[in-house]
Amino acid sequence: MAKASFKVVNFGVTKYGEKAKKYILNGAGGVVLEVSDYGGKVVRLFTPDKKGKMKDVVVGFDSPAGWDNGDPYWGCLIGRYGNRIAKGQFKMDGKTYKLPALNNAPAGIGCNLHGGKRGWDAYVWGATPFVKGDNVGVVFTHTSPDGDEGFPGKVEVKVTYTLTAKNVWRVDYEAVTDKKTPINMTQHVYFNFKGESGGTIEDHILKIPASNTTPTDAGQIPTGKLAKVDGTPFDFRSGMRIGERINEKNQQLEFGRGYDHNWVLDKGEMIAGKKAKGKMNFAAELFCPLNGRFVKIYTTEPCIQMYSANWCDYNQTAKGGEHLSFRCGCALETQHAPDSPNKPKWPTTFVKPGEKYKTSTEFRFGAR
Repeated sequence: MAKASFKVVNFGVTKYGEKAKKYILNGAGGVVLEVSDYGGKVVRLFTPDKKGKMKDVVVGFDSPAGWDNGDPYWGCLIGRYGNRIAKGQFKMDGKTYKLPALNNAPAGIGCNLHGGKRGWDAYVWGATPFVKGDNVGVVFTHTSPDGDEGFPGKVEVKVTYTLTAKNVWRVDYEAVTDKKTPINMTQHVYFNFKGESGGTIEDHILKIPASNTTPTDAGQIPTGKLAKVDGTPFDFRSGMRIGERINEKNQQLEFGRGYDHNWVLDKGEMIAGKKAKGKMNFAAELFCPLNGRFVKIYTTEPCIQMYSANWCDYNQTAKGGEHLSFRCGCALETQHAPDSPNKPKWPTTFVKPGEKYKTSTEFRFGAR
């Protein structure tokens, strides 16, 4: 077994004039994770295939410019509120809060996406790398001021990335606020287990233990109802190739140009009730039959969003000259359901002063 270690290198300057660094985390189990303090972005992730061959399996860029000049969410930490808020507004304790940024508009219907025009992904965070026994990681910290992107409350955030000797990448999210506010953080890493220039992820096999999704309107805002996956292209309970039914004639697929939907985990709080809150449950497995690489995802969150990169800027060039292509990555975002601030019957995303927002997600890598 190798010894856990880290290296810190310069990563360039963001469009906001902030100097960024990159942290190369060498796991004791062989996995190597490269991340930046610029929004907690995942730059590279090397995992072995069934023959032991290492390859970078995430979509990313060689400098901040790649994110700044196009789609900014590849591999980013997302906050204050991950996913969509309808019309960029929500009601809390009888008051309506209107967020200034309608930075996403499926079918021409505006919403607030991933925290607004400059979400937490677009800041250089404080970063402290560490080695603790066989574990290596980085603690990221950020302060979001009261009124940031229209959200109430000053929020102090800590996110810890830990790479273990068992090739597990664990993400622990913590936050406290001085005013009641919605918080819904996630990690927007895109996997392609065929590596750079690997083409589409439609041949990857996905498993999600969810009997329901939250169907959306044309603006990709949940209607507030749950929809059974039985007999639909959204039934991944037994495992299915992503491309097997993605192009079927289906209104929900047409809204997203493919998969960009929220699955409600059977063992999560939204289905199993408050007794499930805070418990780590299996959320998804993504497997590449070509080389045997897989990731199993476990989370304390009640839902997971799967996005098959249907709307990305395909004019961008990623690491090593890789040209981004249609459906070149699969994002699996653990979360509370989109637009939860406007859905009072769903598990709350509101955090009050004196409470601690705390969630965890594990990405367990292997090959078979």
